[in-house]
This record gives sequence, structure tokens and C-alpha cells, in this order.
Amino acid sequence: MKVLLLLLISPVLMIVSALVLALTDAAWLVFGRRQAPRDTLPSASAASVVIPNWNGRDLLEKYLPSVAAALAGNAANEIIVVDNGSTDGSVEFLRQNFPGVKTLALEKNLGFGGGSNTGIRAAANDIVILLNSDMRVDAGFLAPLLAGFTDEKVFAVSCQIFLSDPAKRREETGLTEGRWRRGALRVGHRADEAVNEAFPCFYGGGGSCAFDRKKLLELGGFDPLYEPFYLEDTDLGYLAWKRGWKVLYQPASIVYHEHRGTIGKKFRADEIASVLKKNFVLFAWKNIHESGRIAEHLVFAYANALASVFFSGEPQLPNLTAIWRAFCALPRAAGSRWRARSLAVVTDTEAFLRPQGGYFRDRFAKIDPDPRRLRVLFVSPYPICPPVHGGGMLMYGTLRELTHLAEVHALVTLDRPEQLEANLELRTFCASAEFLVRHGSARRLITEIAPQGVREFAIAELEWLIHRQLYLKRIDVLQLEYSPLAQYAARFQQMACVLFEHDIHFQALARGREHFARASDRAYLAYEYLRVLRYELRTLPHCDRVQVCTADNREYLGGFLPEMRARIQSGLRAGIDTSRYSFHADGREPGVMLFVGSFRHQPNQVALEWFVREILPRITAQRPQARLRVVGSDPPERSTLIESAAQVELVGFVDDIRAELARCAVFVCPIRSGSGVRVKLLEAFACGIPVVSTRVGAEGLTSVDGEYCALADDPEEFARKVLDILDRPEQAAAVARRARDQVIHHWDMAAITRKLEQSYREVLSEKRGAICRRASS
Repeated sequence: MKVLLLLLISPVLMIVSALVLALTDAAWLVFGRRQAPRDTLPSASAASVVIPNWNGRDLLEKYLPSVAAALAGNAANEIIVVDNGSTDGSVEFLRQNFPGVKTLALEKNLGFGGGSNTGIRAAANDIVILLNSDMRVDAGFLAPLLAGFTDEKVFAVSCQIFLSDPAKRREETGLTEGRWRRGALRVGHRADEAVNEAFPCFYGGGGSCAFDRKKLLELGGFDPLYEPFYLEDTDLGYLAWKRGWKVLYQPASIVYHEHRGTIGKKFRADEIASVLKKNFVLFAWKNIHESGRIAEHLVFAYANALASVFFSGEPQLPNLTAIWRAFCALPRAAGSRWRARSLAVVTDTEAFLRPQGGYFRDRFAKIDPDPRRLRVLFVSPYPICPPVHGGGMLMYGTLRELTHLAEVHALVTLDRPEQLEANLELRTFCASAEFLVRHGSARRLITEIAPQGVREFAIAELEWLIHRQLYLKRIDVLQLEYSPLAQYAARFQQMACVLFEHDIHFQALARGREHFARASDRAYLAYEYLRVLRYELRTLPHCDRVQVCTADNREYLGGFLPEMRARIQSGLRAGIDTSRYSFHADGREPGVMLFVGSFRHQPNQVALEWFVREILPRITAQRPQARLRVVGSDPPERSTLIESAAQVELVGFVDDIRAELARCAVFVCPIRSGSGVRVKLLEAFACGIPVVSTRVGAEGLTSVDGEYCALADDPEEFARKVLDILDRPEQAAAVARRARDQVIHHWDMAAITRKLEQSYREVLSEKRGAICRRASS
């Protein structure tokens, strides 16, 4: 009956709530006044520890001695226990056993927030440390906390939390994260041993954190809106970020928590969950001021509440009861919203960005405007070692050369754990290399607006690692590989964010659609094309530069993003180490053709099928002894090559392609879809093997038949040009020599990478120079 009643009135509750919030905002815009923050550096010579207590005598007896011992040695330190009307003799126990502890005995239970506020107001020191009564502290926990208050912007420094029982799952660590996703705040704790210094976090836990007392009081302390418990500390952290302040996590300050040692005594698990759901709604009603975000919240909150009637939802999403309980607190929420708007000096969007490591460094660090040696974070969505595909070769070549010019840190996602061993090679020449094994692939979902390839790499762990490395490695340039990683592009003010489009994905989809026989596949590709086009047009402008393989690619992409033409660059990434390739004019096996490509790449699959079905029979009709060698990872099964299968040798992956390039008589590139530069053609040109290619295959290298290779798009013409090379190798060798010269002079990776490093510096000069000019004006 209760559920049915809530179901009937819930639309009215949401409409009224939306109106009240809108009216509050409108009134504030007319009558409200923003309060400028009073940024002062607190004295970190001593601290006041505040411990709220309610019927926790046994916990005080067990854990308070560790706090007293940690604070001993400095008479200015103090411990304040705020007793919330306990009936278990807590006050008498404290006065008898800990006479040096300041005990504030309240007549009634004001809850965690109210008790904490009382203790904060009574504290004598600039730094106040809030501890739960079920918290044991490490002997050296205090000094790292105090050392964290390095400037006038630091609001709070949080401890690293371990559980008293190491067998229990570590639900909290102190390293907090916060995200706004589908109309709701999502928070959590992350465990990461690599974070070994002060690091930004979303909020400081109310039971294990040091605060600048003046700033805390400036925010109004813990808001009673969230009574009886939970999210008060999250609220304070978010208010601090919007105030332009910092919240830090200090892993060197260690405490041990008996989780829910007090709350769990009085409240059932379902009651705790209900309070939590209600408070997540109230958080949004108080703190989210951007119109788009609050509208999104109201829509999703109602949808989630309705869905909760039939399905159990996430703990942070509301149900109908949460909506009702929040509605009952709506007048107080409106008042808190007014105060929060008066305190905010940055937007919601900015407040959600700043706790992330990369943005924190960008917004707060004083970065050298012209470093002698750049620090680059190079992020790849695919394994790099061994370089089994063209993109892998370009990444490997760039990394090899860039490490001579900059301090390069690699971050690579792997498909399988067994790929780790080969990719550890990166640690032999990069300053560091981190790896993430992703699990599974995204399904084909037409209901999702994000493209399939983008969803495959929408990984929270990857985003965390990017920002962790940006901060800990003091990165200057974020280099992202492939368009799916554009979702991690950042609008930095002092750092550079650059994306390399190995191929223009929506162009490749448009070209490949016609090569699918089934109408359903063509329809899906058409839909995927629209999704990818939308995604790229929305995300690429976030990058400072977008690198493409060729001038043709630059013009094509610039046609869709004319405002970005000056920021789209070619000629900085596609190349090979020409010194590794020797020119071989003689000694080739007559009649042997070579096809090279990774068959995980769909254009290579289409190309081989077309060549074997349409072209090879025309060649073998004239030269029965001719045969095709197919080299590359993940080759197709021989049973799939019905036509001319006897003339096809499936070699598979080889460690060094140069032997094949020196051995065979002609290189075939029957690529009909895709985009970018074929690295295999650069290698073929460098080794002097004559080439026959489609115009799409030779895109960016040549558009003139016979200039550096033969060009043909028709099966009959393609076969004829292969036969011409086989019949007149001397004439073909002259073309091959021109191709070799072209590669050496225009596609050498060492020369290209020097230009790449210079382009990074140009971006940084633009940004950091502008900041210096503003600071001096």
C-alpha cells in the first residue's frame, strides 16, 4: 500500500521539487551575493583532534590511547571528545582515565555532524583532525597530515585507512573519487599502492581527516541537512572544491578503522541504506547548480525511483522512499542551496575535474614554461610489442625515437594477460611503462549512443591510471593514440593534450560499408558511421592538436571541423626507421607475390578475400607457377580461401618482415577501405620491392600511377600490372628506386619525431606563455 501511494504521488513530488529549486536559483540570481573566499595559511605547529562519541566507551578504551600517544610530545596538541548524550558512562570514564582530554558532554545526541561542529568550534588550533571513536591511529600519523597544509588553498588532508580486521574487504582507503554520471553523484574509495605522496581526492573522510578550521567554519561546518549521518563529509569536500580549495590524500598518515563500529550498533543495514539514498538526492538538490546537470538529475532520479519498484538499484541511486524523505527536507535543502551558491567560485564541471590528478596538476601546479626535457605520457589502447600491425609499428617507432628527446612514460592496455611479457620491452627504453588488461569486448548495442569501439575503452581504471600518471610523473604532454581514446582528452590550461588518429575512423567506415554483402551488416555500419561521426565531432575539439597520417587526411577531417583546421597536423607520426631497411634490387624469387597485414584489421580481411577471388586467378591463368605469400598475425583459415587456395601460402606472423620483403618479386596492396598511411608500403618502398596497390592503399604516399608504385582499382588492371612487373623486373626496379628515395627523404621516423617534439613545445609555449603574460599584467 505504501509503495502504491508513493508511486501515485511521486510525479507531484518531483515537479514541486523542481519548481522550488528553480525558484531558489532565480531568487539567488536577483538577490544573492557571492562571498569571496578568505584564503589564509593555517599554522601547522599543532593540531586539535575532535572525536564525536555516542555510547562508545568500549571503543574509547580500546582506541583513544593510540591517539594520546601519537599527540604526546607537543603540549599545544589537544584531544576533544564530544559526547552525544551517552548513557554507557563514557563521560565518567574519560574524566577518570583521560583527565588531559577535553570532554564536552552534550545533553542530547546531535549526531556525527552536530557533535563534530561543537568540537570544531571549541578547538584551539588552526588544524582540526576529526576521528571516529572506532579509529586506531599509527604512531606517526600526525606529522604527514600537518605537512600537507603547504599553501593557503589546502582545505583538508585525509589519512590512509586500513581496516582493523585485515580479513575484511577494504571498503574505504581515504583515497576518494567522485563522478557525476547519469544524473547522480557516484563516490568510492580506491586502493593504489603507487600513490606514495600527497594526492588530490574528492573529499576527506569525516572520521579520518585534518581540516583547516577557519575554512571549515567558513563553509558552515557539517550541514544538518544530512542528519542523522553520511555524506556530510562528501558535501564539505565538494563545497571546498567549488570554493577553489584543495582536498588531499596523504598515504603516509595511517589509521585503522573498525568499519561502522558505532552506527552499526543502532541502525539496521536497510535503515543505513535508506538514509544514504535520501542523502544522495539532497546532495544534488543542495550542490548541483548547472541547469543541465540538475535537470538531468531530476529526470534520472524519477526514472530510477520508478525502476526500484521492480529492480534493486545501486546504493547511490534513489528509490521512492528516498524521494519522499528528501521532499520532506526540501525547505532546508533550498536554504542550503542558497548558501552553497553564495560560496561557489567555480562551476560544477570544474569542481568535478579538479580532484582528478591531471587536472589538479594543470590547475594548481607551477609548471616550468620551457622545460629542458619534456615529460610525455603515451597512452595506447592496444599492445605495442611486438608491433604486429601498422599502428603498432608507428607507435613503437615513435616511442623509440621520442625517448631520445623526452622523458616518455607509456600506458598500454592489453587484451590478454599473456601479452604482458612481450610488452615489458617498453620498460627497457621508456622511463616507465604501466599496463592494464581489459576484460571482454563491448557488445553491439544499437540503444547506446556511444560507438562500440569507444565503449570498449570506456574503462574507469584506465581513466584513473591516466590521471595518476599525469600527476605523479609531472607530465607536460598527454599523447593519446586512436580515436576511441579521445574520450579522455582534457582541456588543460598548462599541459598539452594531443591525439593521433591512426586512421579517420568514420572515413574508414564509409569506405568499408560497400564491401559487406548482407544488408543487415551494411545497415549496422551506416548506424555506426553516424555514431562515430557524432563522437569525433564532439570530442576532437577538446584536443590541442589532432595528428593524422597525411595531408589528404588533414583536408578531409578539416572539412568536418573547419574551426580546427589550424590544429590538425600531418607529417608528424607516420614513418619508419629507414636505416633498418636495405635496398634489394636483385635476387628475388620469380613469380612470388607478397601480401602483408594483421588480420585483426577488417580492411586486410576484405583485401585478401578480393585479391584471392578476383585477381589471383587472372594472374595464375597467365603464370600458373605464380604464388602468393600471406604474412601477418591472425591469418585466415585455409578453408576460407576457396579460390586459388593452392597458390596461397599462409605464413602467419614473422618477427622480421625484412627477409620477406627482400625475397619476393612483387608486393601487393589490394586495400579497398580504411584510412591513413600503410606502414607496409613504407617498408616495401624502403626495401626496393616493386609494389602494386589500389589508390586507397597508397593514399598519402602517391596518387600518380608509376610514380612510386603501380596503381589499379579494377581486378583486371591490377592483375595486368602485377604481370607486367613479373615480366619486366628491370623496369619495375627503376620505380622502386624512386620509392626508396622518397621514403628516406620524407618518411624517416627520426626526422619526423624531431618535428613531433617541436610541435609539443609549440603547444606548451602558447599555453604557458599566455599564463605568464596574464600573471605579469
